[in-house]
Amino acid sequence: AAPGMESLPEAVLIRILAALPAVDLVLVCRLVCCQWKDLVDGAALWILKCQQEGLTSAESDAENWQNFYFLSKKKKNLIKNPCGEEDLEHWGEVENGGDGWKVEELPGDFGKEFPSEEVHKYFVTSYEWCRKAQVIDLRAEGYWEELMDTTQPKIMVRDWYAGRRDAGCLYELCVKLLSENEDVLAEYKSETVTIPEDNDASWTEISHTFSSYGPGVRFVRFEHGGQDTLFWKGWYGVRVTNSSVTVEP
Repeated sequence: AAPGMESLPEAVLIRILAALPAVDLVLVCRLVCCQWKDLVDGAALWILKCQQEGLTSAESDAENWQNFYFLSKKKKNLIKNPCGEEDLEHWGEVENGGDGWKVEELPGDFGKEFPSEEVHKYFVTSYEWCRKAQVIDLRAEGYWEELMDTTQPKIMVRDWYAGRRDAGCLYELCVKLLSENEDVLAEYKSETVTIPEDNDASWTEISHTFSSYGPGVRFVRFEHGGQDTLFWKGWYGVRVTNSSVTVEP
């Protein structure tokens, strides 16, 4: 009988398997035999796939290369409509104090251009507190329970805020990691940032990284908002844009 694939050197077999889609490796190839299961569960195959697709680890050695591969491929901003291109679409639990939220074009009156040319709009608040929130369903985004419970990948949160030069304002950010029953498992709450009148209208990034948060995280609740401090009718409050939540490889 002609020799089968089991007679191939392991290094050659790894190269053949690395040419297959990752999902097929896990759901199909892993079930073929003990040898293939060991290869799919091992690091060498996934290191090769990462090399082939230009995925590099910040550390020279990832703790779990299979998870690193999948997390790298999935990495994207989980906040929908982060810059107001779709008005207030996807934002819930909206609190419209004063004249409520408004979307404006950058740089806006008495404002500055955003550091990235890809951002064209921002949300702006009014003379009483304006808040809006978005809840991210991690399972719906492809982050399976075992991954979140065992690997507990870092969850990076970012937001950008600015005032306008002729008005003072306040800004707050609050992000919670929630369980299946929406119990709070971890929370980050910024201080209330005060931007004085006659500021330079520059954009400031605020960020927080959740790590070692324990098992059970299924949702991320992102909330931000603010108001002006002069109580002027219209939209003189804090401006926010380019919000992001990413699950890091």
